[in-house]
Amino acid sequence: MLKISGHTRPFAVLGHPIGHTLSPAMHNAAIEALGWDAIYLAFDVKPERLMTVLPAMRSMRFGGVNLTIPHKEVAFRGLEKLDDSAKLLGAVNTVEFADEGMIGHNTDGFGFLRALEEAFSKATEGDAVFVLGSGGAGRAVALMAAQAGARSITLSDVDVERCHRVAVEIREHFPAVETRVAAGPTEQVAFAREADLVVQATPIGMKDGDESVLKPEAFRQGQRAFDLIYHLPRTVFMKAAETGGARAVNGLGMLLHQGARAFHIWTGVTPPIPEMRRALELAVYGR
Repeated sequence: MLKISGHTRPFAVLGHPIGHTLSPAMHNAAIEALGWDAIYLAFDVKPERLMTVLPAMRSMRFGGVNLTIPHKEVAFRGLEKLDDSAKLLGAVNTVEFADEGMIGHNTDGFGFLRALEEAFSKATEGDAVFVLGSGGAGRAVALMAAQAGARSITLSDVDVERCHRVAVEIREHFPAVETRVAAGPTEQVAFAREADLVVQATPIGMKDGDESVLKPEAFRQGQRAFDLIYHLPRTVFMKAAETGGARAVNGLGMLLHQGARAFHIWTGVTPPIPEMRRALELAVYGR
C-alpha cells in the first residue's frame, strides 16, 4: 500500500473537470510496484489559473504533471519551452519540471503508435491510413501516423472543412504523404475499405445506443482497426470492423502507453507496464 511521509514526492494530473481521470489508478499502481515514497493525485484547476498553478507546483517539488481537457492548449500557449512532440501536435499533456524550467511534452502520439505496435506488431509505416474524426484526437492521430511513415492519410468528418485544415497541416509537415478527404458516405466506405489501418477518433460509441459510423461493409479481411474509445472492452466500431473481417482493438493501450511515457519523462525510469495495465482494466472494466 502507498504510504505518506514527510518525504513523499507528489505527481498529479490537472483538468477541469477531473473526476473522470484514470491517471491516478495507473500511476499509483506503478509507484506502489516500485516501492517508491510518492503519490499521484488529481486536481480540478480552472484554465485561467493553470499558468499560475504550474510554477507553484514546481516550487513545491512536484515530480511532474499531466494535463487533460481543457489545459492542453492553454499550456502549449503558456509554456516557454516545448518538446518537439508538443510543437507538432500543438498541445501539451505532460509537464516536466527540469532544472532549466518547465518543459511541455505531448505523449499522446507516442501512446498511439506504441499501442498499435503492441496490438498488431506494426505502427503505420508504409500504410494507407483512414482517420474518422478530425477534431483534436483525430488531428493528433493523423499527424503522428504521417510522421511515423504512413504513405497516405484519408480524413473523414461531418465538418469537411476541418478535414481540409488537417490535410493542409499534414502536407506542410510531411509533403511526401498523400492526403485525401472523404467528402460523403460513398467515398467514406470506399476509402475506408482501401485502407490498411482505420482509426475511429470521434466520441461516437461512448453512449448506450450509439451506432458505429462505419458499417461492416467499410471493412475487409487483413485490415487493422483502432478505436480511441477505451471505456468499453468491445466498442460498436470494433464490432462492425470485426464483422467486416478486420482485426480491432480499443484505446486502452494508447491510454496506458501515453501514461508510461510521461512517467519515464519525469523519472528516467520505465514503469512496470503490466501493473499499470491491470490497474486500468480494473478501473475501467471492473476486472
